[in-house]
Amino acid sequence: MRWTGAGVRRRLLRRREAAPATSVALMASPALMASVLLMTLTASATPAGSATPTGSATSAGSATRTAWADAGPAAPGDPPVPAMGRAWPVGVRPGVLRGWDPPATVYGPGHRGVDLAAPPGAQVRAVAAGRVFFAGPVAGRGVVSIELTGTGEPPLRTTYEPVTASVKQGDEVAAGAVVGTVEATGRHCEGPCLHWGLLRGTTYLNPLLLLPPWLLNGPTRLLPVLEVPLP
Repeated sequence: MRWTGAGVRRRLLRRREAAPATSVALMASPALMASVLLMTLTASATPAGSATPTGSATSAGSATRTAWADAGPAAPGDPPVPAMGRAWPVGVRPGVLRGWDPPATVYGPGHRGVDLAAPPGAQVRAVAAGRVFFAGPVAGRGVVSIELTGTGEPPLRTTYEPVTASVKQGDEVAAGAVVGTVEATGRHCEGPCLHWGLLRGTTYLNPLLLLPPWLLNGPTRLLPVLEVPLP
């Protein structure tokens, strides 16, 4: 059957009136139709549940979630932080000058650790046993970072600054072992302090979670019971 120019136009018009807006847009744009076809082939070639290859394109929402996961709280599926600490980093139970306050966005205001009151020269101790991951200056202040033993892959890593290190990279340290002393440099706090951080990979966590209740809250004290007759 042969179609005249007017007949072709009438047939296309009827199809356009009956088709959804998306179909009309695809018919009108061969480039858009080719893009949709490519996306369909790519989706069908990737089995359900398989991991997205490194470097592949992601949606804007996925990119935002990934970026936030690098700097924010651990995802629900991440292993919990074990209360494996056996000592405070400084002192017996130092004052917390500024607590854990994760930012709402990647670059938003917040605090990715805790600041502990500590005078210059105070001994800094490893909260738990592990291996020295890094010890040296960063941006003009000393930093000591320790990978904690038996905390999975990637392992938990504590950081202490500003610290003049008495250990070197690769050293094995026991819980409570001295790893350095607090530097007099106080650019992070208004006064002398020790900044204590905790990470798993690139995700910042609350370091106070490492401390068991008896260490976090202090020892239990038995109070006298009044007006109870002796046996």
